[in-house]
Amino acid sequence: MKKLFLIFLLLPFIGSAQVKGTHFEHGLSWQQVKEKAKKENKFLLVDCFTTWCGPCKYMASTIFPQEKVGEFFNKNFVNVKVQFDQTKNDSEEVKSWYADAKSMSKEFKVNAYPTFLIFSPQGELVHRIVGGGEADEFIARAQMALNPETQYYTLLKKSESGNPTPETLKQLAVSAEAAYDEENSEKFANAYIDTQKDLYTKENLEFISRYTRSTKSKGFELMLKDPEKTDAILGKGKSNKILSTIILEENIYPALRKPNANIDSLAASARAKYPTVDISEPVDLMKIQIFQSEKKWDKFQPAVLSYMKKYGTEVTAEMLNSFAWTVFENCKDPDCIAEALSWSKRSVDETQSKEPSYLDTYANLLYKLGKKDQAIAMQQKAVDLVAAENKAQYQVTLEKMKKGK
Repeated sequence: MKKLFLIFLLLPFIGSAQVKGTHFEHGLSWQQVKEKAKKENKFLLVDCFTTWCGPCKYMASTIFPQEKVGEFFNKNFVNVKVQFDQTKNDSEEVKSWYADAKSMSKEFKVNAYPTFLIFSPQGELVHRIVGGGEADEFIARAQMALNPETQYYTLLKKSESGNPTPETLKQLAVSAEAAYDEENSEKFANAYIDTQKDLYTKENLEFISRYTRSTKSKGFELMLKDPEKTDAILGKGKSNKILSTIILEENIYPALRKPNANIDSLAASARAKYPTVDISEPVDLMKIQIFQSEKKWDKFQPAVLSYMKKYGTEVTAEMLNSFAWTVFENCKDPDCIAEALSWSKRSVDETQSKEPSYLDTYANLLYKLGKKDQAIAMQQKAVDLVAAENKAQYQVTLEKMKKGK
């Protein structure tokens, strides 16, 4: 079920609500904000957000108003919010930042939200945080911007002007990843790997697996050449999982977007190219998703039953619930529905009966199989647990069950 959150900004109370929280500048231009940071000798935090971004709203409503967050950011930063999308309801202040937002998006490559750009008191970009987080975690990430030894862009400049040590290369790969700088992340990861004499240590293999993202990654060649040696340290099937994911991303997913694409032909070509890699599981899952999106339920049913027979023990509670609900809505075969009931029960058990949407699925399947009393009891649990905004919908289902509809 989707949850909708309505956020009301009550203008008369903004001042009092942020007394103990984070102070954001208002009524200043980009140039004036930079001048204020320089004058006060503080770093400058630019909160790049959009009106549709859920995590952005969470940061604004839950994290920045906290007293400890305000203490840290008000002491060390001049803070400003910049809206990166445009809506018909934008205020004059938001509109006054349109040009600067567009310029920042291009210059600083802002393509994920929220992004927090951090500038030195002199106006130089020194660090970037992508994504929100809970208060303590977010403060820790912002703390890195205050230290030249952990500032991402400062480290990046140092690497360009000298010969970075292996540890610096490793740190740069991690920092680039956190900054959503994928190109540099892979570049530094490969450079670090080149400095290592023994790649088959647990630490190095964990690092390699983390940064193996394409067929051009050094880790791809390493795992392809000797997967058993990697699996002996990281665990059975680890290499195949990484390799198969990359093979599908590069050889199958893009081709599926073309008209008349055939999953079986694409899979055959990928297997011919990489015969030692088993791509059966992700390909079988992809077929299920294709049949579901195309509403080919006569093909979906045998595909999902086959998949669960082969890989069912590894399926997550979320996927179990998804499969079970799709069967409930679209399959009429009693045997298939009975199978779906067992998947649904697993999802309920694995979440200790605390996830109302899983209980709702289980109840509906029970009812469809004629187990009315059990279905009503399970749906009542779902009603009791579900959030207030979704309770009415669950209650309607419960009433229908009681009336035998």
